[in-house]
Amino acid sequence: MTQAKSERLTENQSCEGVLDFESLWHLYTNWFEAPNIRRGGWSGVIRQAVNTNTGAVDAFIKRQENHLSKTWLHPFKGEATFSKEYRNILRLTKKNIPTLKPLFFEQQGMKAILVTKALNDYQPLDIASRKLDRLQKRALLTQVAKNLRLMHQYHFQHNCLYPKHIFVKYVNGEWRVRFIDLEKLKWQLFKTRAIHRDLITLYRHSVGNWSEKDRIFFFRTYQQEEKLSPRSKKLWRKLQIKNATKSKIVFNQLTAPN
Repeated sequence: MTQAKSERLTENQSCEGVLDFESLWHLYTNWFEAPNIRRGGWSGVIRQAVNTNTGAVDAFIKRQENHLSKTWLHPFKGEATFSKEYRNILRLTKKNIPTLKPLFFEQQGMKAILVTKALNDYQPLDIASRKLDRLQKRALLTQVAKNLRLMHQYHFQHNCLYPKHIFVKYVNGEWRVRFIDLEKLKWQLFKTRAIHRDLITLYRHSVGNWSEKDRIFFFRTYQQEEKLSPRSKKLWRKLQIKNATKSKIVFNQLTAPN
């Protein structure tokens, strides 16, 4: 059996002495997300207020058993997916890239629990952007582009960058962004690989919510260029072609914007 693994958080994040593995594992309530059952294991999420050192906190409690994925560190037996997600949350947090706030993580044998603070009043990007006017939408896309660029500057590839995995919230005249679902996040030696993969995925899954003008604006903002450089134009064409191929869409124009 796998050796028990416990991670202690820093003081301002810790629920040590309040949350414990056994209590969380045997907590019974309705599923927030129906359990994902595969390869002889399962993984599920509930939403529950938990007591912390600073009082009650609305949280997501994710529990799994024998729910593994193979990694280069664990190529044969695999690693608990929540262990990967927890580690990636800490990696982004260390670089001030906005993501979830972890409250608790522990692994015992094939069982693992990850507790994160709920993103109250946040919405997925695709939902939040639906009813915005032009200026509001551009303000939102600017913040998403800024934070995604920061992630890529550190060579991190989200690897599953759907709009539903970017949560946003409008507070005091500005948009806040949080990247979630970090199970597949990876570090790339060449950050261009991260850029290509994430932008293609985001563009492909934003069809219906983003116009072509929205995409061009997002790309210019991401590149931090009022007018695209020849290098950026080349990347734009490549993204369009890749996106068209993966989406099985034939673009009428594959020319780069000015």
